[in-house]
Order: sequence, then C-alpha cells, then structure tokens
Amino acid sequence: MTSTALIKGGQHLAVPVGSLDSYIQAISRLPVLDAEDEKALARRLRDHEDLEAARQLVMHNLRFVVHIARGYSGYGLGLGDLIQEGNVGLMKAVKRFDPEMNVRLISFAVHWIRAEIHEFILRNWRIVKVATTKAQRKLFFNLRSAKRRLGWFNSAEVKAVADDLGVTPQQVLEMESRLAGHDVSFDPAPARDDDDGPVLSPAETLVDEQGDPAEALEAEDWASHHEVRLRSGLDALDDRSREIVSRRWLAEQKATLHELASEYGISAERVRQIESNAMRKLRSSLEA
Repeated sequence: MTSTALIKGGQHLAVPVGSLDSYIQAISRLPVLDAEDEKALARRLRDHEDLEAARQLVMHNLRFVVHIARGYSGYGLGLGDLIQEGNVGLMKAVKRFDPEMNVRLISFAVHWIRAEIHEFILRNWRIVKVATTKAQRKLFFNLRSAKRRLGWFNSAEVKAVADDLGVTPQQVLEMESRLAGHDVSFDPAPARDDDDGPVLSPAETLVDEQGDPAEALEAEDWASHHEVRLRSGLDALDDRSREIVSRRWLAEQKATLHELASEYGISAERVRQIESNAMRKLRSSLEA
C-alpha cells in the first residue's frame, strides 16, 4: 500500500492512502498547531515561499477537513471524495492566508473547504446539474435541512423558507421538485420479474426520423430512375447544347451567359435560347 509522509514532532509519519480509515486515524494523531507556531509557518510561507511550511500548515489541519466533509454525508457521495475536495480547498486557503489578520487558519479556510465540496457535490449529485444560479445553489444546500425540520411543504412553509433564504416561493418549489427527482436511464432498462408493467425509457419514446424502410427504398429507386433519365436526356442533346447545360447547371463553378457567348462567338441571348431549348428537352425526357 502506498503512503504519504507527515511530520509529527520532527518525526516522519507514514499515512496509508489506500485505506480511508487508516488515513483518518493517522491525521487524527497529528497535534493541532498553536497560534504562534501557525503564524511562524505562515510567515515563512509568505516571506520565503517555504513549501515545507505550507505542507506543515496543510497536514496539521487535515483533521478539520474530515470533520467538515462528514457534514455532507447525506448527499450520497463517498466520504473519501468529499475529503479530497475539501483538502484542495484547504490548500487554496493556505496559499492565501495572511498571518497578520489575527485569525486562525482553519477559521479562514472553512469558506474555501466548503466551496470546493459544494462544487464537487453539484457536479456529481445528478447527471443533470441541479443548481446553476447563485439563488439555486443557496436553495440546494439549505432546502435539505429545511425539509428535515418541516417535512412536506405547504404554501405557508414555502413562503417561510423563501423569506428566510431571500428567494421567491416559485424558486423554492422548483428546487423542491428537482431534489425529489431522480436520474432516468436513456436506454431501456433490463426487464425484471417483479415489474408491474412496461415502463418506456426515453430512447423507446423517440420518433424514428428515418421513416418506413419501404418508403426509403422507394425514394432511392425513384432517384436512381431520374438519374438514368437525366443521363439519357443529356446524351440526346447536341454537343453544344449539352456543354452549355453542363457548364450552366452541373459544373462546380457555373459559367455565365456572357462567358459562354464569348467562347462560342454568339450573343448572350442566343446562349440563353439554346439553354432554354435544352432544358425543355431534358424535362420531357424526365417526364416520359
């Protein structure tokens, strides 16, 4: 099992990272820094960019991350993942911590730890993100505790929660609906013996835009028939008429009447007449 080293009283302490219980036990044995030691380490980091001081600040506050992460266990996500995200927040806080503020590091870091955990929960709680705006995020993390106190909402309770959180009653009802929902598989679920009846998945309710295979085959045959008729009609034209039609309608870079008139030594009006007669013959060939 791999491990990471912590410092405890000047001694290296191996912390196994393959076992969450072992990890929690190991960091719980690390002493909490007193205020003076914490300030000294923070000043070393600020003034000299001392990475060892930063590591010490992080390691000796990991126990608090575990405590905060446990408060989010009701969201159905792994405690190890929550702790890992909280540790990221702790490291960000250590980087920004000013020892002259006369505030303990963990008091300053709580905001950063919670912010990282919140982002992780919002990304992973549902396949479709349930909260995107600031008001929705506030509701998401406060409505759960409100429902534990109030149970199912009635109109008066909805208004009370809305007033308490500074949002509209409609936003409360919308978030309550989102929290009560669940992810549905797009593909058909495997049949079970205890199913009461068929439950269609989204994939089974989509309209097939390709239509009837017989109709598709008929359309393909009809297009092939028109192509044969078109080729036959072109072959029946004289060389000049076929060249004019091909260059006016079938070429990637279509020629103008004046360009063809210049090449054939005739007027543009004569080119238009030849084109018109040739197109009339082609239409007759296609309709035959």
